[in-house]
Amino acid sequence: MKPRTQYVILGVLLVGLAMAGYYFYRAYSPAEASLPAAKVDEKFTPLNVDNPALRMDILKRFLALEYKGVHRSIFSATLPPPPAPPVSAQQQPVNVAPPVPSGPPPLTVDAKYFGFVSDFSGNHKRAFFSTGNNNEDVVIAGEGDTLLGRFRVVRLTNTTADVEEVASGRRATLTLEEPSPNG
Repeated sequence: MKPRTQYVILGVLLVGLAMAGYYFYRAYSPAEASLPAAKVDEKFTPLNVDNPALRMDILKRFLALEYKGVHRSIFSATLPPPPAPPVSAQQQPVNVAPPVPSGPPPLTVDAKYFGFVSDFSGNHKRAFFSTGNNNEDVVIAGEGDTLLGRFRVVRLTNTTADVEEVASGRRATLTLEEPSPNG
């Protein structure tokens, strides 16, 4: 294409663009879209209201109105205290069932879970447990391994280790403990 032809096409496109811009500017101009102005010489006619006087009796009644619901801060996330139970005039005797004997005492594990290591894929985890008088002995165990001859490591996560007592099947969860700041 010759440069002269290119200039002619460019000129036609610019003229078309200018005409389209002018058309859209005129079509959406705020002067034409605004509401028509009121006539200045038109006579004012008030609204048809039976009694335009202020009703002081209703106003006083609303000003004296007090909220009788639960008083609590709407900006607080805590729940309000539950309402007090109704006091009955006659107290009926309450039959108290004998206490149910509780199960076995909670399982205590003489070890602390203080760390873990896993392979690159995270499938094989091994945990570090400290035992002994001053937590000087370190035992390394994976899932399914026996810990201290009495416990089996059932599951290892990043924050907990679930162990099961081999003899009774009772379970306990050891949480990951941070090392003390002084070693």
